[in-house]
Amino acid sequence: MPKRLKSISREILHTNPWWTYKYDKYTLPGGGVGEYYYAETAGFCMIIPVLPDGRLVLTLQYRYLSDRQGIEFPAGGIGNDKNVLAAAKRELQEETGCVGEQWRKVGVFEGSKSMIKNNLAHVFLVQVSSQCAQQLDETEEIDVLYRTPTEVDAMISDNTIWDGSSIAAWCLARPHVV
Repeated sequence: MPKRLKSISREILHTNPWWTYKYDKYTLPGGGVGEYYYAETAGFCMIIPVLPDGRLVLTLQYRYLSDRQGIEFPAGGIGNDKNVLAAAKRELQEETGCVGEQWRKVGVFEGSKSMIKNNLAHVFLVQVSSQCAQQLDETEEIDVLYRTPTEVDAMISDNTIWDGSSIAAWCLARPHVV
């Protein structure tokens, strides 16, 4: 069984409202010293919104690091208060204008196990009760899309939906969607 690595030191290199960038030194199994650079977050939430007619609400937005548009389920950072459900409700309304009832947490997954620490994704299934205007941040430009569960399955299969977090969230939520 692999041995747990022992931390020697930790340095904070950068902090912003969304994450902290850190540099650790640790003892290697052979006695040497290793280095590890990583980000640490409070985690994030993924929301699978279901309209009364059974269609799902998704977003279309540009992703800077990928340099392309992507179709995703609504999502966002939890924030410093660490209130997961409040963050999910906030992100749903900001990105899509939707308000939901009957929130159900359907799972949690690790969003990145090697580059980001504490990057747990909390996945919620929610019944949309109303929709109004989006409340986007100045950095966001998001189109709202509506698709059936069968269409989402096909979009994942043909790589139209390529966002790994959205795919993982859908895998957790899909058994609960009629």
